Amino acid sequence: MSEICDANKLSNRFRGYFPVVIDVETAGFNAQTDALLEIAVTMLKMDDEGILSLDKTLHFNIEPFEGANLEPEALAFTGIDPTNPLRGAISEKEAFLEIFKEVKKAQKAVGCHRSIIVAHNAAFDHGFVTQAIERCALKRSPFHPFATFDTAALSGLALGHTVLAKACSIAGIPFDNNEAHSALYDTERTAELFCLIVNRWKALGGWPLAVDDESTEDSCSEEA
Repeated sequence: MSEICDANKLSNRFRGYFPVVIDVETAGFNAQTDALLEIAVTMLKMDDEGILSLDKTLHFNIEPFEGANLEPEALAFTGIDPTNPLRGAISEKEAFLEIFKEVKKAQKAVGCHRSIIVAHNAAFDHGFVTQAIERCALKRSPFHPFATFDTAALSGLALGHTVLAKACSIAGIPFDNNEAHSALYDTERTAELFCLIVNRWKALGGWPLAVDDESTEDSCSEEA
């Protein structure tokens, strides 16, 4: 019977960080003034062989905060009508309280000490998430205040392209441009892309690290 290799535990893969893939749809580019309209969050899991895959996804349509700017060009680009009652939109606070609850539960279950946002062009999504959390005066956010994993940069390195649709196509991940610019769709494609890059690096022998130090000396053991 073999024990799980320590390096194949999610809590050890990213320095104790729990990767959470996020995509937002907004009413502009300014996180301080423009409305957050939609957010999706995909949590990840790792099996005993160290293979990363998608787990649970949350998705919320968001009501524009009071006084939020709504750029017509941004709304035309996303196709979102913030006034449509069929959106079933909820407040930023309601959405983030639920996100915090689910992320913290998943983070704790795998022994990670903090979560880290994974996103495509991550500075954009991280900025809107951070501003929403500050507006809602929410405390004890599970997310690192500034560190992220940016799949645009990672796919540029691993696949030679930074555009999400093109990177997915190169990676063999189906991507429907008619579904793009939906937070739910883009989040799950981004999550697949991140998992593929991490798993491919492992398959190529890049993980676990072939060094003998305190972080890896007890990484694997087997019992007959």
